[in-house]
Amino acid sequence: MRQLLTIGAFARAARLSPKALRHYDELGLLQPALVDGESGYRYYDPEQLEQARLIAWLRRLGMPLARVRRVCGLPAAAAAEEISDYWRQVQAETAARGQLATFLVDYLTGSGSPVGAAPAVLGIRYAARSESGLLRTSNEDTAYAGPRLLAVADGVRGAAGDRASAAAVAALRPLETLAVPAGDLLGALADAVDTADRTIAEIAASTAAGAAATTLTALLWSGSQLALVHIGDTRAYLVRGGELFRITHDHTYVQRLVDEGRLTADEAASHPQRALLVRALSGTGAARPDLSLHAAAAGDRYLLCSDGLSTVVPDGVLRELLAGADGPRQALDALLARAYAAGAPDNVACVVAEVVALEAPAGPGAGHVGGNGR
Repeated sequence: MRQLLTIGAFARAARLSPKALRHYDELGLLQPALVDGESGYRYYDPEQLEQARLIAWLRRLGMPLARVRRVCGLPAAAAAEEISDYWRQVQAETAARGQLATFLVDYLTGSGSPVGAAPAVLGIRYAARSESGLLRTSNEDTAYAGPRLLAVADGVRGAAGDRASAAAVAALRPLETLAVPAGDLLGALADAVDTADRTIAEIAASTAAGAAATTLTALLWSGSQLALVHIGDTRAYLVRGGELFRITHDHTYVQRLVDEGRLTADEAASHPQRALLVRALSGTGAARPDLSLHAAAAGDRYLLCSDGLSTVVPDGVLRELLAGADGPRQALDALLARAYAAGAPDNVACVVAEVVALEAPAGPGAGHVGGNGR
């Protein structure tokens, strides 16, 4: 019979404290091989050291205990993939916090704009529409455009997809009428997304499947600053100086493969799992969106869209139609027409906005200089 180790000896060998071992036992994460029936003293098998060390390493990574438990229950290859996925999430969240820290430093030191420079007075013209496409009998996409808020959400297909996408956008709409300074844009968006996630949890609880989820991409304006919130595979594009830039990063399985160099962009476009999301608003509070700040300039054109447009209309065509149209309504019509010409196999949601210079400041909602084509 193998010699068991006391909790103290096992703790020293595993570089864990006895207190941590008792906690892991209570959680069912690392249970002792033997508990003395009279004294309650714990004994561990030396073969448990490998698992104990893995737990210690994962905790040093900052991994939550619930996820540690999942990793420890997986085969080695799957556990490695789970750890890689966790670290990518940490890096994305760290990058978002880094952007916020940079903004705060600039804001507090006054280095974000020349001293004494008058802020640009900008407004937007906009149009928005959501359609079911040629093959779908339901529409899970939601599109919204207003004087200060642009948003697109794509509900995961199912009984509650349309409700989830509508709830996500509805949670952001009160921001239209709130006086949110440029320095508070990201915080206001983050709070609204938290509200959306709680509402989606309620929707999930009320459905037979017990699940509801949606993507979300939105822009919130204040002066010449705009805040972007993004999760999932809805997208935001910017056309500036005739060039097209995608300012969001897909949270999909195939995009992760592209990022790792395991797929090319062309291969990803035809991959059978290209619509598989790795991050979405699902009411669990676990998946955090990307948050970033951007400076707008007169002449910019923005496109927010669901994958019903981006998967069937190439980037080159998007640039051509956005840059060449007379205004947002014309660009929107042209984009939707191209999606339908390509078969429109999915729901299609689009928001197009153009940034224009205003002659003088105005009151709340002054940014609106065009109509909503929903």
